[in-house]
Amino acid sequence: MTVHAFADESRRGSTYLIAVALTEPGELRQLRRNLRSLLLCGQTEVHFHNEKEPRRRALANAIARLPVAVRIYTRSCGRQDEPARQDCLAQVIRDLLDRSAHRLVLDSRSHRDTHDEATIRRVIAQHPHPVPLVYEHVGSTSEAMLWIPDAVAWCFARGGQWRTRIGNLIDAVNDLDYP
Repeated sequence: MTVHAFADESRRGSTYLIAVALTEPGELRQLRRNLRSLLLCGQTEVHFHNEKEPRRRALANAIARLPVAVRIYTRSCGRQDEPARQDCLAQVIRDLLDRSAHRLVLDSRSHRDTHDEATIRRVIAQHPHPVPLVYEHVGSTSEAMLWIPDAVAWCFARGGQWRTRIGNLIDAVNDLDYP
């Protein structure tokens, strides 16, 4: 069965990471409903960076119970994180093509989305696949599924008890500094 993928990033110190939540299309409606139920009155999205610690704990616990698998892609970076992002994204695309994934949704970074689009087109051209991979950038207020990789990326980057809270969702960790 094909999968849909939802990706967001985080940076902690000199480590850049992309988290990719994978799920079957038939699970999407219920997952979105479960995620929207986590919103507080007046909220339009769940964004871990903006939450207070007790709320983060509750959100991480709730998200950890969802039926998704998350892959983490990491790369060290300096002051400029765009090269690390594009290296991670290229590996994400190769892995999704190998899985015959149908759709990738990335959290939009506005004008910087063009960097992602160039990388995606290049990798797809280098790795033709019978199943086309559809991709798009959207804002996290319009796609609740992006809240999963946002939360997992934040928790994974933070480490310690935060990483433990979401550990059961982690399907693989790909450290691109050590292939």
